[in-house]
Amino acid sequence: MSESGVLYKRDGRIGRIILNRPKALNAIDLEMPSALQLAVERANTEPEVRVIVLSGAGKAFCAGYDLSLFAEAPGTNPGIQQMPWDPMTDFAFMKRNTDCFMSLWRSGLPVICKVHGYAVAGGSDIALCADVLMMADTAQLGYPPARVFGTPTTAMWIYRVGVERAKRLLLTGDLIDGRQAADWGLGEAVAESELEIATEALADRMASIPRNQLMMQKLLANQALENMGLFSTQNLATLFDGISRHSPEGLNFKQRSETSGWKQAVKERDSGIFDWTTNAPFGDGHKD
Repeated sequence: MSESGVLYKRDGRIGRIILNRPKALNAIDLEMPSALQLAVERANTEPEVRVIVLSGAGKAFCAGYDLSLFAEAPGTNPGIQQMPWDPMTDFAFMKRNTDCFMSLWRSGLPVICKVHGYAVAGGSDIALCADVLMMADTAQLGYPPARVFGTPTTAMWIYRVGVERAKRLLLTGDLIDGRQAADWGLGEAVAESELEIATEALADRMASIPRNQLMMQKLLANQALENMGLFSTQNLATLFDGISRHSPEGLNFKQRSETSGWKQAVKERDSGIFDWTTNAPFGDGHKD
């Protein structure tokens, strides 16, 4: 699976899944979602495995979708259509990716996500589909595309940290560190130097429980959120995600990424001084 950016190996009772595009901070390309799902399914078919540990190679867990592919590259791509666009074509593409991320949620086996560096944008979608987060206190989490060009298709922020705190993140695009995330009830934060030891201790503790017990406890907890309308919320979020990329502001962000590079476009997006309606800094008066 290494060619598709995902590695899998069994280590005793632990199945290890590693996002493996370290030069791109494990950014999501076209192949990663389906490769992640295949790895999850493989772990679940191996009777020795009781726990899955998901991590990212290199300096970060996952920095979101690869904007060099989806925003900076000229022209259309699976996430950007010519206008007028077909929302159901976009929905079908993003729903497949969302379902692949949710393979972590559907996994009969519990999934621990080890987070260091960034777990942002689509990377936070992946992380929040896991059952338990073990984070470096310096890790950065959030959904900056909420400012323009995206909506979290898994909608998991709402279910993991509550409505008001999810709004605090999604109405600003701000990031929180691992310590703040833990204070908000999301996972556990430790010093980065202790992250590996703490994750392994938790995985070993879970792996000492019979496989069927783990599966029953996870299914019980998941059912509570599913009864709250998780899947219908995800459908709406996935549809909104496509709209956000094909709105006037989303198309302006795409154009800016093509002409100035995605890093500059992201810098302007996150600065709060750029008006994507006019495609110019606030007060500039310039309008494309």
